[in-house]
Amino acid sequence: MTKKATAGPGKKKHKTATASAGGPETKLSQLESLLRRKEGATIAQIAAALDWQPHSVRGAMSGSLKKKQGLTISNQMTEDGRRVYRIA
Repeated sequence: MTKKATAGPGKKKHKTATASAGGPETKLSQLESLLRRKEGATIAQIAAALDWQPHSVRGAMSGSLKKKQGLTISNQMTEDGRRVYRIA
């Protein structure tokens, strides 16, 4: 019987391969690709594409993309009142 190594104090977690390395595409990488499009994406579009709640989309943009990865996310209000987000 073997034990699985668990992450704990003093143990480092290894990063997994990203979609660009040919691995499976994660929801965060899908979010990033939606925001890198020329036309950007609205919260509603992202929520529908990823099957997330709007508050989860905002949290992922703020936490994972802005704070952890250091990306700059800009937003622009369209004429019809929608807010479009893009990675600057």
